[in-house]
Amino acid sequence: MSYEVDERVTEYAARRVELVTNAHFEALAAAFESAVPELTDAAALDRLAEDGDWQAFTRRLAWESPSGFVRVWSSRPGELMNAAGSGRPSGVWLIVNHAIGARLFRHDPATVLYSPVRVEAHAAAGAGTVLAFDVPGARLRSFGTNKVTQAGAELDRALGDLVEDLGLPRPVALRR
Repeated sequence: MSYEVDERVTEYAARRVELVTNAHFEALAAAFESAVPELTDAAALDRLAEDGDWQAFTRRLAWESPSGFVRVWSSRPGELMNAAGSGRPSGVWLIVNHAIGARLFRHDPATVLYSPVRVEAHAAAGAGTVLAFDVPGARLRSFGTNKVTQAGAELDRALGDLVEDLGLPRPVALRR
């Protein structure tokens, strides 16, 4: 079976931020995981059923996670890479702000490619930790829709707030 298709290609610029800090990796990873609670899709659906509606669900999330972000996936690749000869700890988290993500989805469902934010941290070559992520608003601007661009700017602001909550300065790329 084959299908007809119209192909669209959009090129866009991504902006990766790397924050090199003197924080110990395990301390920063623990602070991040404390600030961004875990919430799987199954648990989110259960909570939505408990809360009764979307507004109550997002209010509850805002109470539990002041940044608005929850962790929907995480990995510690440093443990596996240790077997390959790399002794540096590393963590990767996929975080979502459901309130902003819902607005993005209403304007264009394809925004779910970019509305989750992937955050990576690893022990620096010297002392300290590197925390890295792409600026979500930079990718979301590629949709060319004002409402999506505005929501992307809100996502940038929320990510900047989270970085500050971790005790790090707000990156220049997340300042408005």
